[in-house]
Amino acid sequence: MFEGMDLNKMMSQVQEMAAKAKEEGADTIFTSKMGGGMIELSINGNSEVINLDIDDSLLEDKDSLKILLISAMNDVIKQSDESKKAMAMNMMGGMNPFAK
Repeated sequence: MFEGMDLNKMMSQVQEMAAKAKEEGADTIFTSKMGGGMIELSINGNSEVINLDIDDSLLEDKDSLKILLISAMNDVIKQSDESKKAMAMNMMGGMNPFAK
């Protein structure tokens, strides 16, 4: 079944794609706004927080701040994960180990 396949070449391709995806991920920005914009959180495609804006009125309402912040974090992480999955599917579509 795996005759004629160069596994080293395939692994090299996978490593190259992963490095490219990480590089592209740093340039992709995901932003979530919660509470009508009272919380705005941005992460890059590598899931690193790059910006957080909090409306001053939330500084006196710890419970609301906590709820909105958690919601914003979950939202941007979901956006990033969906983007990573789509990118992986696109990359794997171009890699057919059974093609000659």
